[in-house]
Amino acid sequence: MPHNHHDGPCSHESNDNDHDHDHGTSDLGPNDNLFPHIDRANVVALNATREGSVVVKPWDQRNNEEVFLESDADDQLIIRIPFTGSVRLRSLLLKTGPGDQTPTKVALFSNQPSMDFNDVSDKAPVQEFDIPQDRNVAEYAVKTAKFNKVSSLTLFFPASQGADTTKIYYVGLLGHWTERKNDPVITVYETQANLADHEKIQGTDGNFSTTPSQ
Repeated sequence: MPHNHHDGPCSHESNDNDHDHDHGTSDLGPNDNLFPHIDRANVVALNATREGSVVVKPWDQRNNEEVFLESDADDQLIIRIPFTGSVRLRSLLLKTGPGDQTPTKVALFSNQPSMDFNDVSDKAPVQEFDIPQDRNVAEYAVKTAKFNKVSSLTLFFPASQGADTTKIYYVGLLGHWTERKNDPVITVYETQANLADHEKIQGTDGNFSTTPSQ
């Protein structure tokens, strides 16, 4: 199967031995799997029948079709995925469908933690991919330079391929995670010292002149 990492997926077959990517260990998944670094408790799905975190599964559950996310009022769906640190994203993994319930495409937005349906029409996605009808997990390699220092990723599925609803079985992410640095402690210095607030320095008798010397 030809690999076009910008416009289409690289399919992950159910038998990992047939796949030509070196992802390290088999059942443990790719070495750069970001699953442990996703803040699953705060994953949000909009216009969905259940919580978005149900499709953010460990690698060994990627082909499980018993648990899935389905759109509710129509076929549009948004999934917001926060990370526990800073991420340089390499690939998005998706298992969708089947058939007409497969999304037409997915649009990716970085660092938009509160994005909703009112926002997607006003903002241009960082990257988007067409999604073919396929029961396997597909890999979509992103332009890494555009997904550096990502604290959250938003996925927007604008439509199904003909069904009333869209269905997602699995969302996985590959990349490099780094611990988020705490904000530096900012010390506020007084522009002019109030001598009453400070201990007296020996030998000065507390006599300071604020008048510049001539």
